[in-house]
Amino acid sequence: MENIGSNGHKTHETESLTKISEIFGKNMFSMATMKDYLTEAAYKAVISSIKQGTAIDENTSESVAIALKKWATDNGATHYTHWFQPLTGGTAEKHDAFFKPSLDPYTPGIESLSASQLIQQEPDASSFPSGGLRSTAQARGYTVWDPSSPAFIMESTQGKTLYIPSVFISYTGEALDYKAPLLKSSELLNKAATEVCQYFDAGVKGVVATLGWEQEYFVIDAKLYNARPDLVLTGRTLFGSKSAKGQQLEDHYFAVIPERVQNFMHDFERDALKLGVPVLTRHNEVAPSQFECAPMFEELNTAVDHNLLVMEVITRAADKNGLKAIFYEKPFAGINGSGKHNNWSMATDKGKNLLSPGADPATNLQFLTFFINIVKAINENEEILRSSIAIPGNDHRLGANEAPPAIISVFTGTLIQEILDQFSTEGLAKKAKKMEMVGLNIPKIPAITMDATDRNRTSPFPFTGTKFEFRAVGSSANCSASMTFLNTIVADQLIKFKTDVDALIKEKKLKKEDAIVSVLQDYYHEAKRVIFNGNGYSEEWEKEAAKRGLSNNKTMPKALKAMVSHKAEELFGKHGIFNAKELHARYEVLLELYIKKMEIETDLYDELSNTYIISAAYEYVRELQETY
Repeated sequence: MENIGSNGHKTHETESLTKISEIFGKNMFSMATMKDYLTEAAYKAVISSIKQGTAIDENTSESVAIALKKWATDNGATHYTHWFQPLTGGTAEKHDAFFKPSLDPYTPGIESLSASQLIQQEPDASSFPSGGLRSTAQARGYTVWDPSSPAFIMESTQGKTLYIPSVFISYTGEALDYKAPLLKSSELLNKAATEVCQYFDAGVKGVVATLGWEQEYFVIDAKLYNARPDLVLTGRTLFGSKSAKGQQLEDHYFAVIPERVQNFMHDFERDALKLGVPVLTRHNEVAPSQFECAPMFEELNTAVDHNLLVMEVITRAADKNGLKAIFYEKPFAGINGSGKHNNWSMATDKGKNLLSPGADPATNLQFLTFFINIVKAINENEEILRSSIAIPGNDHRLGANEAPPAIISVFTGTLIQEILDQFSTEGLAKKAKKMEMVGLNIPKIPAITMDATDRNRTSPFPFTGTKFEFRAVGSSANCSASMTFLNTIVADQLIKFKTDVDALIKEKKLKKEDAIVSVLQDYYHEAKRVIFNGNGYSEEWEKEAAKRGLSNNKTMPKALKAMVSHKAEELFGKHGIFNAKELHARYEVLLELYIKKMEIETDLYDELSNTYIISAAYEYVRELQETY
């Protein structure tokens, strides 16, 4: 049902909602829904594929296809699509109807979905960015169903469509998307982290990377947006004067959300919750008209899909409410830009967060093992990790006293730093350190326990208590790019760690704990250069980082070079994440994107100058001449 809102735009009447649980996952083919629509054997096979990575056979695929079609049509869907993530950075889809007309004019058509249609589709790969992997003469590509990502139904005003998350590959098998490498890196991390976990708990059978993203964005009136050709065509303002009031009063962050914006938020949150996205937090951000939403942590692959979905439903809901959502990193000069903080951790199949320090991190060898290995992975590969966040909009944001600098460093916090320093010389602490309480000397207000770390908003990779927060990712980016690189460098480091520890146990006959401590102490001394707990915005840090030999690649073209370095080729090649052709293809795609964005902006500078500014100035001069 549609109403006319106060802004004159059509809005959908708000569905009565008393509990989020009433609608959560309504449009998602969840495990619970699978159980209702699949045979027991097919259900177990799909669960085994999701959790253990076992292949799904033809009979199971046929059962899933029938079940998906029935569920989708039961819920009003008429079409289906393979939903994938090409190298554009966004998503792509082609809709096909379930309906199959009969060749016999006397026989009615039927709705159907076959196993082959579920598993594989064939888009034109040459029409997407491929970095030379595909051409018009060699255009074949395939989208292939990803069983580990839940299918879902997207609603539009006039109908519903079943979306089937998929990977996108070329005819010769190269990855042409962001999802396939992410899945490979997650499996690599699973194996590497599981083997290390078994030093501490032999019962651990698997480890998953987890992600909790924080999506920042701007929302402005659509009429104002459409009046600015630069915003429409480039995502940012190229000309303009600074507003007298920006964010200098610091009164927008966490302030009351305007009613019109809150109505829009209710719309997109309702749609996201139906899709199974656990988006539970909303608030004003620092800059005027800037906002943020955030979900609960999820398994990494699902979380990435959900972020892309949320960006889509935000865009749709804004349009319905006469607003425009802007995800560009720096749409307006003089005020903060937008990022997408990637809160990354790892969890075992038993539900243990491997980056939780526990009651006392000083005595928690498992925590210290993963923590130090992650720091060493960043230290060894900081320039490669920097290349993973290189997109045009981030050049305007990084290091601008609002976002982390282009120098990749790790913030540990004072307490963890003290524990690491003590560990490096004395080994594992024997006595637990009591966490301090903070009291306000107000009887009505309870005392609280201090966190293990403070918050350092100037650090690109701070530890925030139970996770690492990769703060340098741009707001428009696909999380897969940075998370694939992070998974890979951490997995590579954990593999080296296991090799080094096993060698000490075998060759020097050390006890397991002694071998682990010895290797970690050496690692910490090697990796200390990447730890920085000070102000990342300061000139002093830039000079200090140079002394430490850390890279400071401030522009996208310079940062991208690390992606195709010999070191990167060797790293990703030996683990089967990217071959050299795939890495160079991504480099070419991103470099071409940068060049084309710059061309669009310079052409528009010229057009706006001649059409608006020079003509207006000329008219003003003419009026002055006539007046005086």
